[in-house]
Amino acid sequence: MEATHSDTPWQGRRPQPWFIRLTHWLNVPLLLLMAGSGLQIFAAYPALGPRGALYAWYPWPGTPPPTWSQFGGWLAGARHWHFALAWFLVLNGVLYLIYLATRGEWRRRSFRPHRDAQQALLMLAYYLRLRRVEPPSDFYNGLQRLAYSTIILIALAEVLSGLAIYKPVQLWWLGWLFGGYDGARAVHLLGLVLLALFTVMHLVMVALHPRTILTMLTGGKRA
Repeated sequence: MEATHSDTPWQGRRPQPWFIRLTHWLNVPLLLLMAGSGLQIFAAYPALGPRGALYAWYPWPGTPPPTWSQFGGWLAGARHWHFALAWFLVLNGVLYLIYLATRGEWRRRSFRPHRDAQQALLMLAYYLRLRRVEPPSDFYNGLQRLAYSTIILIALAEVLSGLAIYKPVQLWWLGWLFGGYDGARAVHLLGLVLLALFTVMHLVMVALHPRTILTMLTGGKRA
């Protein structure tokens, strides 16, 4: 079936438009500093659960993160950095989502089960060496779309849990959604772990397909 203009609103654009490249690269220093300052804050009480009744499932109570991973110098300094940078990171994410929605980029970047689910399974089988031939894909493959869509949901949970920790009295109802203040802390730390795992996998995929880094720098050729 021939694609209509509404189906391909990105015709004539680069694979990676300048605004998407800008928000992508701004995320790098913002996320690094946010992670470092967050771990500095966590080091002040490196355990999960209420004091005196720690969560049994957390295997490292009382073990602070390594010093090299912390940023901010001390608890108050890290809090100032963390909460200040958070607004820039959220603004960057909101502008990115607005761009996707208004420019039609969401059509080729978001995961749509009816289009991408089967292809994602085939691509996973290919990466696990269960399939010899790489399945055909267009702009992104189904597994990429699933990963990029999922990370947006993880980022949203990270923002909401962070707000619950930031204003536990004023936003008590938000904390309630996470099982209380201590639950919000656990979700927030888990979100950081998932973001780190996503980043590692992202770097692995870039290493396997080094041309993608050039596309994120130059924008690539127009469609």
